[in-house]
Amino acid sequence: MDKKFAIFDMDGTLVDSMDYWCRLAGEYLASKGISYIPPHIMEQIGPMTMSESAALFVEEFSLPGTAESVAAEMNTMMEGHYRNDVPLKSGVAAYLASLQAQGVVMCVASVSDEPLMEACLRRIGVRQYFSFLLSCEEVGAGKDKPDVYWAAAQRLGGHPSEIAVYEDAPYALKTAKQAGFYTVGVYDEGYAAQWEQMTALADEVIEDF
Repeated sequence: MDKKFAIFDMDGTLVDSMDYWCRLAGEYLASKGISYIPPHIMEQIGPMTMSESAALFVEEFSLPGTAESVAAEMNTMMEGHYRNDVPLKSGVAAYLASLQAQGVVMCVASVSDEPLMEACLRRIGVRQYFSFLLSCEEVGAGKDKPDVYWAAAQRLGGHPSEIAVYEDAPYALKTAKQAGFYTVGVYDEGYAAQWEQMTALADEVIEDF
């Protein structure tokens, strides 16, 4: 990677948290007495922000409260994992240090809330590599839309062609690619079945940091 700037996804890219996120919907809904989640619901929430997922749950399962209150409860569940047990992916710290030594300016753009990103990245010792953290919640759109990448590019002060976007999710990588960014596909077990698609789509791939 020889770009001046880099935007990193967090979950599944920097940290091994996808299992926690995959279990979150079931964990939360089970706490409300709902034991079965239709597959089409799980598929729908993939690219959604927390608020969008919460709104869907309120509508589909007639949950009490609002989308905002449900999202807050789900965030509280994830906060415990981020503060205590979500691990950094092997080799990531050295990789980030290398990019920093080359003068690459980096940030994180994630569907996770900014306070959760802050807590996690500080605990695992890599927060210092990033100029800022940007949540999809802040820009009001998930990664099926390019808004968060454009917002990050504006804050970085670079053109998409000067910026590498690191993602483990094929749909997010496709969004960044179509928006004109240089794309780096990062392998994660959660998207193992789509790795061939990732390698065909990305400008560069990383199977192991």
